[in-house]
This record gives sequence, structure tokens and C-alpha cells, in this order.
Amino acid sequence: MSAQANPDSKYEILAQTPEQRHKYLLTRLQETQEIWTLVDNDGAMILTTDEEDCIPIWPDADFAKDWINGDWSHCQPHKITLSDWQHKWLPGLEEDEIQIVSFPVPGEDGLVSAPWEMAEELA
Repeated sequence: MSAQANPDSKYEILAQTPEQRHKYLLTRLQETQEIWTLVDNDGAMILTTDEEDCIPIWPDADFAKDWINGDWSHCQPHKITLSDWQHKWLPGLEEDEIQIVSFPVPGEDGLVSAPWEMAEELA
């Protein structure tokens, strides 16, 4: 989905279940060879859910920008290539015991998975 995409499409995607959004994210990751997270001067932003630290990821910058407010108003979208995600980020997240929350939307949960689970899905 690009910045020129139909706004109705964005809302339809946001209305999907966490599992559907996760599948959409994986499909877009394969198509565009990139995903997005939010960063500030200290690095990637981390969400804490149910005692777990999670890095949120989105299929494009537009969806990530929806989170730039409140405590995260100082953040900016950060593009990660598929290669970097697979070879650098996933092993690092696994080592640091940080989970992944796929395509969260404000006010609703995203699908939480372990880095090794996403690595298997991308293999």
C-alpha cells in the first residue's frame, strides 16, 4: 500500500483481525522486500504487553505513522529491508528475548510471535 492508495483500502485493512493483518504484513514484506518500525534517537520503540517486550512492525510507513502521537510523538518510521530483517534483526531480537507484534493498530492488539516463528514463516 502506497501513500496514493485508496483510503478505504487502508480502513478495510485496519478493520481486519490481528491474524489477517499478520498475513497481510507477511505478503507485503515478500512483495516490497521491506517492513517498517518506529525509532527515536535511542533506537527502535518497544511495546510491553503481558510481561513481554515487543517490537511493533508494519507493512508500510503510513500504518507506522498512525502510532506517532502521545508517548511516541518524537518517533519516526524506519524502513528495514527483508534481508536485514532476516539476517540481523530476527537473530538480535531472539537473543534479546524481544517478541514481535505484527501490524498493531491503535486501541487493538496485534499478533505477538517469537522471532524464530517469523523466521520460519519467511523461510
